[in-house]
Amino acid sequence: MTIQLPLVVVLGLIVWLLVKVMRLRLWIVAVVLLFGFYLAHTMFAPVINDTTKTGVDVVNQHR
Repeated sequence: MTIQLPLVVVLGLIVWLLVKVMRLRLWIVAVVLLFGFYLAHTMFAPVINDTTKTGVDVVNQHR
């Protein structure tokens, strides 16, 4: 049985666990989120996108 989850769902679960279990402060999450939106509009966006896709492909090949 294979379960497919979008990467955003997995990352959301990780953030939720960090906030609840490790008591990560919400303002830190907000700053990191805003930084991500900022990076999405810079020249680094294609590099981040390609790296993420490559990482997902590597994980998927090892099944």
